[in-house]
Amino acid sequence: MATARLNRNNRLPPEVTRILYVRNLPFNISSEEMYEIFGRFGAVRQIRQGSNKETRGTAYVVYEDIYDAKTAVEHLSGFNVANRYLIVLYYNHQKHSKKLSTKDKEEELLKMQEKYGVDAEQHPQKRK
Repeated sequence: MATARLNRNNRLPPEVTRILYVRNLPFNISSEEMYEIFGRFGAVRQIRQGSNKETRGTAYVVYEDIYDAKTAVEHLSGFNVANRYLIVLYYNHQKHSKKLSTKDKEEELLKMQEKYGVDAEQHPQKRK
């Protein structure tokens, strides 16, 4: 934390945020252990751990200060917790936004085609 405060005049890269995305967590890690690990680098506002099948072993950690988040990434990337090496990344909204499957995209496309009266070749459909 002390070194982070000394470097506050340095300009941060645009990908640096106070929200971190953590992968490869042990499935049985408790929230208290998470706060203990990440709290060493500054005040943690919130930790959200994945609970369903697709998100187990992941978490979002929100720091109060962006410089504390930067220090945590520098120190915890590759950190060994219960024989698992953590992957700590800055949260990127575009990367983490909901990804539609191909089937979902096709269904959405068909609905739009019906709504606007065009077929797959972009020709107006004949009215019946």
